[in-house]
Amino acid sequence: MNLQTQKRLLGIAALIAVAVIWQIIAEYVVGRSFILPSVTDVAGAFVNLLGSGTLLADTMVSLEHFGIGLIAAFFLGVPIGILMGWFRVADFLLDPIIEILRPIPPLAWIPFAIIWFGLTTQAAGFVIFAGAFFPILTATYSAFRAVPKVFVEAGKVLGCDTSFELIRYVALPAAIPAIASGIRIAMGVGWMCLVAAEMFGVSRYGLGYQLWHNYYLHQMPNVVVYMLILGLAGLIIDRIFRNYVDRQLLRWHAGEVA
Repeated sequence: MNLQTQKRLLGIAALIAVAVIWQIIAEYVVGRSFILPSVTDVAGAFVNLLGSGTLLADTMVSLEHFGIGLIAAFFLGVPIGILMGWFRVADFLLDPIIEILRPIPPLAWIPFAIIWFGLTTQAAGFVIFAGAFFPILTATYSAFRAVPKVFVEAGKVLGCDTSFELIRYVALPAAIPAIASGIRIAMGVGWMCLVAAEMFGVSRYGLGYQLWHNYYLHQMPNVVVYMLILGLAGLIIDRIFRNYVDRQLLRWHAGEVA
């Protein structure tokens, strides 16, 4: 048995053990589904929600919200981080603005998201953008500030005469691992902001909205289903991104070449 198979089997065994303990506690210790739904209650709720189509529809809506916010954060955070990390003048101009805005919690933007966009997909995307933008910007800025001078000098010797060429052929490849880490952090922050934004009424659809709505209806097994789907979806998104980065952008870490 290889290490990978052993890891998977142990992981499955751990999940089964947690499910058994959960069922015993919920059924024989707590005894009230409102306080702690059992595994069988949650499984039944999952089947009902899946059969009604509600679960799939809300998952797609939440992914749409998440995609809008994360893509906007990427296309603004990376270029601004490059400007601030590479050009001193841009750093001096933008740093005070960034440092004032960065400590503001993303959820504090919810009132303006509703005023500016209404209860729309764009409003939810804006809240996610507010949470994901700064981790991407900070990671990009730090990565470009940390590019070794010897890399830059070597690039100049090899024919990179302009800042654009140095950024494209020297600084950006060196910064990609740190930027990728920043994007992973931003994805986690953005996913949490998504749930909170939907729960606080930025959208009338989505996993977060349904979680809060079912709480009001005292449908706690449904609440647990949405919690588990949120965790599973976040895990899948992170794994897909990490595998793409490792196999496509950072193949040289494993000694692979194109």
